[in-house]
Amino acid sequence: MKSINVAAMPEFSRVGVPIGRALLGALFVISGLLKIGRYAGVAAGLQNAGLPMAEALAAAVIVFEVLAGLALALGWRTRLSAALLALFVVMATLLFHRFWAADAAAYGNQLNHFLKNVALTGALLMLACADAADGPTA
Repeated sequence: MKSINVAAMPEFSRVGVPIGRALLGALFVISGLLKIGRYAGVAAGLQNAGLPMAEALAAAVIVFEVLAGLALALGWRTRLSAALLALFVVMATLLFHRFWAADAAAYGNQLNHFLKNVALTGALLMLACADAADGPTA
């Protein structure tokens, strides 16, 4: 992969990449923290999706989202955290935003979430693949 000379990047890129990474990571941190308050509902949703050990899995999802989101936001192991979060988003999207199987009332909402998650996956893949994703020392 061709290396990017971060020092030669325009100033807005040196500022925009960490800001974008922090905003993207914040999405997962906030999502994970909000799941704590509705833990029983999250576990029930996982169980309804046919996943085993739903309560333990709900706890694991919360911990993963918060820690991986923090790592991404802070620029620590950016490529790894972005790749893991991309995989997480793909799995969650295929399990919970199946617009093709939704009834007419839920179709638009599920399609919206599906497309949003496709775009989110794209952003995460860009960070996972970018040489300069970890900042000036990458």
